Amino acid sequence: MPMLLIKGSFHLKDTAPDGDTVHFIADNPDEWQLVGGKNPVQLTAAGHAKLRLEGIDALETHYHGAHQPLPHAHAAAKELVEWLGFTAVQRDPDESVTASTPATTPGFVLTRGADLYGRVIALVGKGSPPGTSGTEIPVDAALLKKTANHHMVSEGLAYPTFYRSLFKDLRLELTAAAQQAEAAGKGVWPDDVSLSGVKVTGLSSIENDSVILPKLFRRLVDYLKLGMPITWFPAYLAGQGDPVTVLSTGERFVGLHNVIEVSNGDLVRLSHPAADLLFDEG
Repeated sequence: MPMLLIKGSFHLKDTAPDGDTVHFIADNPDEWQLVGGKNPVQLTAAGHAKLRLEGIDALETHYHGAHQPLPHAHAAAKELVEWLGFTAVQRDPDESVTASTPATTPGFVLTRGADLYGRVIALVGKGSPPGTSGTEIPVDAALLKKTANHHMVSEGLAYPTFYRSLFKDLRLELTAAAQQAEAAGKGVWPDDVSLSGVKVTGLSSIENDSVILPKLFRRLVDYLKLGMPITWFPAYLAGQGDPVTVLSTGERFVGLHNVIEVSNGDLVRLSHPAADLLFDEG
């Protein structure tokens, strides 16, 4: 799988990194113009690109004023920045970083595009890059294992969450890492109720009480803010029309109501494991 390599450094101050997002400055900003796909990379006024780690999804520390259970969400955020080489990270109550040691750390990204919001969808590495910045290099499972993406899944601090931009061999490696973490009882897995179901009685029931796939959490937050009964949640999902493929069967659906079920009036669950689902980019 060829991916564009960009060398640079990670920055935390005045940003709010969580378990799957962090800011990055390219040594050569012109190299952002080389990123493929239909969505251009959006840079901040300080020249930062916001990275969204490909193939993984960590619990939300802040999403439209809501959060997932904070012990797990904060553990993921802490692990990512420490893996990148930061220590003594200080944050405001809003999760914004006020100081860190050091101020920056060197690293690189491997990418094939940006999302609708201009965030770079990337595999993230630390230290010296495995090739020449500004060029495409082959990425296999061995290189994937050296990334933050693989590390976070291996520690059970992020769910495997796949979009079509990620090739099959890399998906399979992340799936295997997640299965090993689950079997070992690491991270979120002992508390995960994505498949068994969460009783949704209001926002607090998914903020504080239950650990679920972040994509499901985000859809529930958006829906609960509308003030409608949870029994109508499948109809809401059908209206959103998100395409999804079940990898184990090859079935392709339009609408997440095909893989998210509501039963007994308020019990919401995934009908397939996260790693068995392939989503389309927005």
